[in-house]
Amino acid sequence: MVTIKQIAELCGVSRGTVDRVLNGRGKVKPEKERLVLEMAAKLNYHPNPAGKALAARKKHPVVGVLLLSEGVHFFDDVLHSMHRLADKYDSYGLKVIWRSMRGFDIDKQCAMIDELREQGINALIIDPLNHPRIVKKIDECVDANIFVVTLNNDIETSKRHCYVGPDYPNGGRTAAALLCMIHPQALHTGVLLGSLQMLGHRQRLDGFLKTMQDHPDFHFCGVEETEDDDMIAYEKVRQFLIDHPELNSLFVISAGAYGAARAVLASRREDITMIVFDTIPTTIEMIKKGVIQAAIYQHPHQQGQRAMLIVFDYLVNGIEPECDKYIMRNEIRILQNAEG
Repeated sequence: MVTIKQIAELCGVSRGTVDRVLNGRGKVKPEKERLVLEMAAKLNYHPNPAGKALAARKKHPVVGVLLLSEGVHFFDDVLHSMHRLADKYDSYGLKVIWRSMRGFDIDKQCAMIDELREQGINALIIDPLNHPRIVKKIDECVDANIFVVTLNNDIETSKRHCYVGPDYPNGGRTAAALLCMIHPQALHTGVLLGSLQMLGHRQRLDGFLKTMQDHPDFHFCGVEETEDDDMIAYEKVRQFLIDHPELNSLFVISAGAYGAARAVLASRREDITMIVFDTIPTTIEMIKKGVIQAAIYQHPHQQGQRAMLIVFDYLVNGIEPECDKYIMRNEIRILQNAEG
């Protein structure tokens, strides 16, 4: 195995110079930098994993994870993948501080960001609320040299380094197209979403409504916020059915699909078409019962894995993100492939 010492001897420079070039630390004269890189490539140099782990432990990298995951089963798979990688990276000295929230409380999210900063985090993976105060908090993190990845929901006006998650406008357009295919007659549709404070939820709604503009007989019965809570979703759908007896379709943009489906079952309305997101166990149950006709899958395992890998590469390997957004494709799931 080629070592930094060997490269240094062949290039006639110090080991410190080679280390600075290969790890992007400190200033090195361009000609020496070029010489070292060319020699490393020629010798097919690869870092020693054990040495890299030792160097990483000396840095004591700390990652804060703050997700709106309490009561939202979609995040079960996201967190499973994140914990698995966190365990793997433990040998590199990577410490992860896990924090979660229920609902969409701006004061609480601001306070939790401050708490994570006080604990000395070097990176933050966050599912952010879209509010100027959260933008300010994220910008303060970046200005303090904290690497920030937004997960599952973006906050584009901030200085965050990159986003990992679904294409929300496409998800809304896909849901609209699905609904038209499954229910080609006149549509009287109600929409449920977690919170209008979430950029992704608004983008899905916009994508849905813009696509539905081309439908010759579409009637919008309104949108209700559920705080991603099944009990609230249940009550909202019950009220929808009272206020709009003509309602024959529902689009559930985020969590709450199970509560909405239970309300449809309780009303004994077998004529309602439902399009939702995520194939969590309760959604699969309602697909099998015929209450939910289709779900759009947004690859939760990949989201969690990608976010943790990006942070690890940055903190341990000094690798910057390759792009501004890592988008997971929307995948249609129906009865025949819901458990695939």
